[in-house]
Amino acid sequence: MGFKINVEIAPGLEDTETAKRLKEKFCCDNAEMSLRLDADGLSLVADGQVLKGDFTHMLRRIKKASPASELIVKAARIKNADGPLTLIDATAGLGEDSFLLAAAGFNVKLYERNGVVYELLRDALSRAAAVPELTEIVGRMTLFNEDSIEALKSIQTPPDVILLDPMFPERQKSALVKKKLQMIQKLEIPCADEEELMAAAINALPKKLVIKRPPKGPYLAGVKPDYSIEGKAVRFDCIAYPANRKSAT
Repeated sequence: MGFKINVEIAPGLEDTETAKRLKEKFCCDNAEMSLRLDADGLSLVADGQVLKGDFTHMLRRIKKASPASELIVKAARIKNADGPLTLIDATAGLGEDSFLLAAAGFNVKLYERNGVVYELLRDALSRAAAVPELTEIVGRMTLFNEDSIEALKSIQTPPDVILLDPMFPERQKSALVKKKLQMIQKLEIPCADEEELMAAAINALPKKLVIKRPPKGPYLAGVKPDYSIEGKAVRFDCIAYPANRKSAT
């Protein structure tokens, strides 16, 4: 991970299963970051900044406009699909893209290999499940603390869509990076295995592969998409039936 993580538990929560799990996984001395568990949930604290997974702030966004209007949903959509689509988010982070997809009706499996980010997302999903307006949405989101490359190799039933949004070193220089992403970048290892990640996604035989990139970022593993959907701050590269282009990787 590269950083020591301490655990701070608020009085009255010491005997909860969450507190016990966190202490077993992370507790150490002289830590550079702290996971803080209190009545409001779990947060990561470092250098005066606080990072916390939270889906309640997404309510206004999905109420203001239909989730179908979101770029990520447009990119992941499959024309004339029969029934709800299944999607694997291979690089979940704090799960906001997956939330938008779930709000649009996708059944989403989220894979996050970093233990700290996983715990933040797990806590956010747990709290959201208790909010009536969010319960159904997060009920379509299933989280795994696994390396998606290895998980994709053992997929039994091909998903309809796979979403890739790996962390890359060049993003650290972007002026658009927000404070919370700066904290995640301290935890996440920049992607050094893009060819392996792309190959694992292709070999999982999805009907569609969607890759989230910075607007001017290079194609993942050098693979040119069939088309791209672009916004001001992000680009989604889309490949239909990527297994048919296996030789490209």
